[in-house]
Amino acid sequence: MENTSQKKRLILTVLAVVIGLFMMYGAPFVIQNSLEKVMTALTEVVQEKPAFNSGILLFSFLFPFYRGLIFIGGVILVLISPSIYKGKEWTYPTGLLASAFPSAGGMFMMLPYVSFVDGFPLPIIISMIGLVFFWTLILIRDVDKWQKWGQFLSMTFAGMLTTHTFTVGTGNLRMLLTRPNKPFYSGLETWVLAWSSPIQWICVILLFIGIYQLSAKKVSGWWITLVAGASVIAIDLPTQVIRSLLSDATSIDYLLGSLLAAGLLFSILFPKFKKAIVDFPELF
Repeated sequence: MENTSQKKRLILTVLAVVIGLFMMYGAPFVIQNSLEKVMTALTEVVQEKPAFNSGILLFSFLFPFYRGLIFIGGVILVLISPSIYKGKEWTYPTGLLASAFPSAGGMFMMLPYVSFVDGFPLPIIISMIGLVFFWTLILIRDVDKWQKWGQFLSMTFAGMLTTHTFTVGTGNLRMLLTRPNKPFYSGLETWVLAWSSPIQWICVILLFIGIYQLSAKKVSGWWITLVAGASVIAIDLPTQVIRSLLSDATSIDYLLGSLLAAGLLFSILFPKFKKAIVDFPELF
């Protein structure tokens, strides 16, 4: 950050304060409005499809949970804004992680919204505002082009995969809560969901840590991101095959997760990117 011009640092500082305050005092109202709309729609849906009752339980917890993460992220952005202006290098990974919360969280909350509520998806506002800071912080810095675009791709794929794994893990749990023969499992096509779900959520944690560590050019961040991407592919591909062959499921969510993970792995394994985004390039 110290090599980035003072004018650019001023832009980032202003963005950090404005977006941070929105995350603290604007986003909570958008999230509450979105949650109430989703709940209203779901209470009508469950009258014909009782299996969606579990969605009411899960979203009533997960929307406020992400609201809390986004609020904390906003506090972080406001507090580090003076250090951003001073060009402190540690503010780069810290700012990326803080803005990853609304970017990923808004996208997660948008998915049930567009599934059940008509009209403009309100949570996309949160996601887009988070991405404004997330992408600006990456692209505005005066660094080597391979480092800049390697970090842009790896951080973007990591953020997208964070949203996807959180959504898939939640979807798996939703189906498990209303499965036939509960508390028992009817077969591999059902208990594979219980296999997949915790792995998805563990990968969410790894990816958030990876965003911070990898953006700081830490070898540990590279490895954490590698493990998360490989783990998603290793669980999603067999789950997609099992669910497609042994159940009436038509979703390709697990295939999409594998493709996102493949994009992440490419962005950290491609030699030019790998050498630029990690301080110690010879990892094997």
